[in-house]
Amino acid sequence: MGEQTRRSVLRSAAAVGTGIGISAAGTAGATGAQEATCPPPLGPVRVGSKDQRYYELVRRGTNARFTGSPDHVRVVGSTEHVEEAVRDAVRGGLRVAVRSGGHCFEDFVDNPEVRMVIDMSGMTAVYFDPERNAFAVEAGATLGEVYRRLYLGWGVTIPGGWCPSVGAGGHVQGGGFGTLSRLHGLTVDHLYGVEVVTVDGGGRVRTVVATREDGDPHRDLWWAHTGGGGGNFGVVTRYWFRSPGAGGSDPARLLPNPPRHVLTFSAAWRWEDLDKAAFTRLVENHGAWAEANSDAGSPAAALHSDLLLMPAVLGAPYIMGQVSTESNAERLMRDHLDAISAGTAAYSLTRLRKEVPWLQAALIGTGEGVSRRYTKMKSAYAKKTLSRPQIAAAFSHLTDTDPGRISGVMTLSTYGGKVGDVAPDATAYAHRGTRIKIGYVNVWPSPSDADAYEANVRNFYRAVYADTGGVPVPNEINDGAYINYPDADLRDPAWNTSDTPWHYLYYKDNYRRLQRVKAQYDPTNAFRHRLSIEPA
Repeated sequence: MGEQTRRSVLRSAAAVGTGIGISAAGTAGATGAQEATCPPPLGPVRVGSKDQRYYELVRRGTNARFTGSPDHVRVVGSTEHVEEAVRDAVRGGLRVAVRSGGHCFEDFVDNPEVRMVIDMSGMTAVYFDPERNAFAVEAGATLGEVYRRLYLGWGVTIPGGWCPSVGAGGHVQGGGFGTLSRLHGLTVDHLYGVEVVTVDGGGRVRTVVATREDGDPHRDLWWAHTGGGGGNFGVVTRYWFRSPGAGGSDPARLLPNPPRHVLTFSAAWRWEDLDKAAFTRLVENHGAWAEANSDAGSPAAALHSDLLLMPAVLGAPYIMGQVSTESNAERLMRDHLDAISAGTAAYSLTRLRKEVPWLQAALIGTGEGVSRRYTKMKSAYAKKTLSRPQIAAAFSHLTDTDPGRISGVMTLSTYGGKVGDVAPDATAYAHRGTRIKIGYVNVWPSPSDADAYEANVRNFYRAVYADTGGVPVPNEINDGAYINYPDADLRDPAWNTSDTPWHYLYYKDNYRRLQRVKAQYDPTNAFRHRLSIEPA
């Protein structure tokens, strides 16, 4: 879609009262509303290292572990601006990267070899596109704005992540999991189309629109963006969302309706009450609940929770979650907490909020503000509860009281539900049999602490997966890792001593097809990083 067409769509949307977030010229009079006008897009802006804005732009990422030093940053406001920036990068032989929300856990953007950063801050529109009968979301929009505009405009949403400051641009490409995914699947399960600025074998820059329509000649490019990860095929400028099977002329019926209200809760256990046996039972109980309550038709699919196993020197283990109040919420929550605590230690319910409007909960998210922190993140999936040796390794690291060996937090998130209703090869996202999503994260206050904290979380992860070469090789328990939590260690033979390559951990059997798409749309490997897909 060209910028002129986009502006026409936005004017049309405003005229029928659906253009949330765009300005209107004049006010409604006795004979009807005057035509709405669409302001010109931001940019293009070229910011070099001597510009006072440079410092802000190269440090806009939330992970202080990396800071880039590109020759310049391009702030773009339209697809045409992106085309121009990519064309300049190709002509100048410049390595290019893209920043949407700035939440990457590795140096995919802030890498010393990247000489141009395309900043998507100016592309934040969210609107209904009648031409495609789908909702358009530009890549620079944050999830919070996507939720707000879709819900206030049409009463719908996408089942995306719990952190409202994450950018749609990267989040969607990796699959997009959130608190409503057990009810409605992944974000990519509702992806209808994608607009991508690509570079062909002759260095020519073009914009391609790919949809899930069977007759679309670019359907493979759409498929690659349903879990293939960011920074691989080109610059995504826009997504379109419409649920499979949805039709008709009413936009309010084209995407899931979130619950009107949710019950949010948190509860905690005391480390003093959790010896090794009790801790083991706690984790096994959690896994048993996930195994028993992760079918799409289960009433418990309305509940999402994250069990955070804190290092003993930092705080108590606790759980946070939410339940749709349209599904006997308090009973589901109590049953969930009682099942996890059974035979171990009593929990204390530290927070209970009844009848919180869904949008309010979505915009609060995890309750954490956006801050720039030194962070190392690792991930894994599990098809069922962890083994006794895995739990023992976690207990050993989490209860180490040496301040110099803080292992980081281990999170166990409920998974499954509608996520498992899609075949592993129907989208690029292959982990459809997962029941628990696991995160390992360490955060530290100063760059001088980096070596110790990074080593601690790496050793923690390696110990949990000691039986499979230090990484979660898919087997009866493990199911690989999540590309939206990228971890370059998985391709480092020092940390991955298994015979399983990094790409199988992230993509399983879908990697070969992703390579073919890469070879077709980015044959010169213009878009690359340490975990990028390699052309076939």
